[in-house]
Amino acid sequence: MTMLAAGTAVLVTVVLSAGTALAVTPGASGGTSSPPFRVKVIGRLPDGKPKLSRSSPAGLPPSAIQSVYSLPGLSPSSGAGAGQIIAIVDAYHDPHALSDLNTFGAQYGYPQLSTCTSLSQSGACFEQAGPQGTPRANSGWVLEESLDIEWAHAEAPGAKIVLVEAAGNSNTNLFGAVSYANSTGATEVSMSWGGGESSGETAYDADLAHAGTFYTASAGDSGHGAEYPAASPDVMAVGGTTLNGCSGTSCAGFTSETAWSGSGGGASAVEALPGFQSGYTGPVYGASPISALTGGKRGIPDVSFDANPSTGVSVYDSTSYRGQSGWFTLGGTSVGAPDWAGILAAGTAAGATALQGDAALYSGGYATNLRDITSGTNGNCGTDCTAGTGYDLVTGLGSPLNYP
Repeated sequence: MTMLAAGTAVLVTVVLSAGTALAVTPGASGGTSSPPFRVKVIGRLPDGKPKLSRSSPAGLPPSAIQSVYSLPGLSPSSGAGAGQIIAIVDAYHDPHALSDLNTFGAQYGYPQLSTCTSLSQSGACFEQAGPQGTPRANSGWVLEESLDIEWAHAEAPGAKIVLVEAAGNSNTNLFGAVSYANSTGATEVSMSWGGGESSGETAYDADLAHAGTFYTASAGDSGHGAEYPAASPDVMAVGGTTLNGCSGTSCAGFTSETAWSGSGGGASAVEALPGFQSGYTGPVYGASPISALTGGKRGIPDVSFDANPSTGVSVYDSTSYRGQSGWFTLGGTSVGAPDWAGILAAGTAAGATALQGDAALYSGGYATNLRDITSGTNGNCGTDCTAGTGYDLVTGLGSPLNYP
C-alpha cells in the first residue's frame, strides 16, 4: 500500500505457497492510493502459473472468524447492525457487485440483498453509487470491493451496504467519495486503501470527522511505517495478525493470535498525538506513555484483525483477476477495515459502547473487549516493530473479543 507517483501503476501482492511474494499489476493507471490485499496461492495451473481461485471456497468462512473472535451475535440470522448504513469507499467500478455479494451470502446462509429503493427504507439492502460518474472497472480494485462488501455484510447482516465508487484512486477522487458517503447518512465508513504520508494530508482530515460516523482504515501491508488515511486522528486504524492453528476453511485448531509480519504500523510523521492516545493510562510496550513511544505523534494502528493470507478469508468475485475468477482466499489489512466497520455497526445497533470509536476503546474498552496481541514483529526496528503487552505499533490495542 505504498504511495504511488502520478502515472505509476497500483501494485497488488500475490503470496506464493513457499512464503515468497510476487508483485503484480492489476491494471490501474495513476493515483496515490492502493488496496492492501494479498491473494493466497492455492495451487498451480497446468502452465505452472499460480492458481488463485476455485469453484468452491478454500478460505475461512464468517463462522470461523466469528468463533475465533467470540462474536456469536453476528450470525447470518442475527440481524446485527439493523438500522446502520455501512459505506464502503473504493476506487473504480465493480460490474457484478450485488450478484457476487449474494453468491457469497448464499454460500454461508446470509439473507439475499436487493437494491435499496431508499436508504430510509427498513431492513438491509445494497446500493452502488458512482458520485463522480460510473468509473471503468479495474480487476484489482474489483476484488477489493468484493472483499469489502462481502465481509462488512458478514459482520452486520442487518445493515444497509452502500458501495461508493470513486472515479479513480487519487486522493481527490477517493476523498470526494468519502464526502459523498458522509452525505448518505453513513454510520460507518470503511476505507481499505491508503498511501504514504504527505504534509498535505491534514486537508483531508475534515472529511473523516463527520459527526455520528465511525471510520475504519487499513494500516497497510508493507510492514513498519505509517500510512494515510489510517494515520488520521479521526480513523480507527486496523493492523494485521495471524490466526495460528487456522487452516483452509477451519479454525477448529485455533491456538493463538500473533502479529502478522506485513502489518502496517508506526508513528505518523505528520499527525499530532490525538487526545485519546495522550489520555490512555494502560500499558504500552517499549515506552510509556504512548507519546514517548511515538515522539508525540499519532501512533497506528489502533486495533488489529486477521490479515495473514495463510489464514485468509473467502471472497467471491466473478470478474476476472489475472485470468481467474470464482472463490479467492484473501489476506492483508484490507480484511480488517470492513470487518471492523461491520462490528461497529453491530455494536451501535446493540447499544454497546466499549469499542465504539477510538475514544471508547482507549478509555477502557481495550480491557474488556480486545484480545491483546503480545508477540510477533513487522520489521527489524526493535521495539517499534514488535508486538507486546499493552499498546504497540504493530497491532495497536488488539483484536475484537466477545463483542457486542
